[in-house]
Amino acid sequence: MSGREGGKKKPLKNPKKQSKELDDDDVAFKQKQKEEQKAMEALKAKASGKGPLSSGGIKKSGKK
Repeated sequence: MSGREGGKKKPLKNPKKQSKELDDDDVAFKQKQKEEQKAMEALKAKASGKGPLSSGGIKKSGKK
């Protein structure tokens, strides 16, 4: 091995992904996923701020 071959070699280029056409099932599935994601975010926003877990941290007693 000569000194000129040292160092990092270039990675091979990945072939470009071909844009596959979406059929009706794929479109419906993606739409359903988006709706579920929005519902989960709404539930998270609603759930935060309520209950004993929202305060978090260690509770300190008033004793010294």
